[in-house]
Amino acid sequence: MPPTTPPATTPSPASPSASASSEDMSELLRLAERVVEQAKPNEQVEAFVSRGSSTEVKAFGGEVESFTSATSAGIGIRVIQDGRVGFAHAGSLDEDVMSETLAEARDNRAFAEPDEWVALSEPDGGTPIVHDHWDDAVATMPTADKVQMAIDLEAAVLAADPRVTGVRVSMYSDGSGEMALATSTGVRAADRGTGAHISVAPMAKDGDDTKIASGYDVNFGPSNLSIGKACDDAVYRVTRLLGATQPKSEKLTIVLEPRMAASLVGILVGMLSGERMIKGRTPFLDRVGDIIASPLLSITDDPTDARSFGATSVDSEGQTCRPLELVKNGVLGGFMHNTYTGRRSGEGTTANGVRGYRSTPGVGAHAIVVTPGQGSLDDIVASVDNGLLVTSMTGMHSGVNAISGDFSVGAEGLMIRNGVLAEPIREATIASTMQKMLTDIIAVGADTEWQPGGSGPVSLAVADVSMSGA
Repeated sequence: MPPTTPPATTPSPASPSASASSEDMSELLRLAERVVEQAKPNEQVEAFVSRGSSTEVKAFGGEVESFTSATSAGIGIRVIQDGRVGFAHAGSLDEDVMSETLAEARDNRAFAEPDEWVALSEPDGGTPIVHDHWDDAVATMPTADKVQMAIDLEAAVLAADPRVTGVRVSMYSDGSGEMALATSTGVRAADRGTGAHISVAPMAKDGDDTKIASGYDVNFGPSNLSIGKACDDAVYRVTRLLGATQPKSEKLTIVLEPRMAASLVGILVGMLSGERMIKGRTPFLDRVGDIIASPLLSITDDPTDARSFGATSVDSEGQTCRPLELVKNGVLGGFMHNTYTGRRSGEGTTANGVRGYRSTPGVGAHAIVVTPGQGSLDDIVASVDNGLLVTSMTGMHSGVNAISGDFSVGAEGLMIRNGVLAEPIREATIASTMQKMLTDIIAVGADTEWQPGGSGPVSLAVADVSMSGA
């Protein structure tokens, strides 16, 4: 439930949640309550208040290339009456500004078309699971120490392998966020969280071949970040594809390491949005209860899992979060809904409302978790006679049709021959359909790797995928 927009490389700071009993959180909630107390008879009012901070350091050549430190605060107000909704937002928590924003939302309501399904959420009576994902070090760590982490990471990568010839950028970033929500229907919610991240993008060269890759480490605060982990990750990824050539065209099994599997699973989960369902823009319309994937595959949106950087106690409409089984043993369990799509579909909210203060609630996942199977990535590779370990995919937005399910993206990776990693390849295209790829999953690993965005994917193997090359 992100209240701010942190750097892209930092986990959303208010997706992790923590105790909302602090004085700061109470202050935000009181601000939201003062707005909704002004609701008129037969009028629903919602106030979403947020505040956050972020730091970003980029190092290059052993020096600071750029440094950014920012704070933000704002409020979004919805006013609903007679099926019409008015919305307005402002980047200030000044009392006068909030009053003006409420007046603007009321004015905007007059121009809206009536919608019988529009209404604010109601208290659900649930008991939220609270996660303590707030790290004071995000605010208290000296700036000089944050700068030094970026500089030290660059130096570590340059010293790790003689084939590493340079670093495009070495970066430290962090963010914190707090939010509070109040509605005239009685909903009260507050949440907060922090995140920190280091990343580096080295260049490696072998003869005339040059590669660029990246590695990272992420945590809820800076104290637990590992320069060694980020360094090893980056150097391994940038050197393993040196000497890559274009492969021949064939059908084979692709193996997706967790980061690549996260992309595939993320596409599927995006197709299971209640917004797509009510518009008929998903290949899985009217498929609830049907087998849509291999029985090896189970996917849950579980914001109650404290290991996830997307863990949260309530969604952006104040509804109590709980695990939502999207796919269980290959069977489609259902779609994600916020209050609006749940009411319109007749299925009710699944506490999947997501928003910032600049927008009204949409529908989205919090913490997608793939149920672990068996074995490591190495074990899965060893089980494949002829395949490709995919290390990167490009063109995901343009190459995947979220309505038909057609899938065609660029890929790089390492060939697999008789269970052993072989030569690196580049300039390949892998193609199938999402529907076929899901049913052709032949292995699910046990190697959960938590991603900055909050998902917990594992390695996957997918049979019978077309690879086009030379």
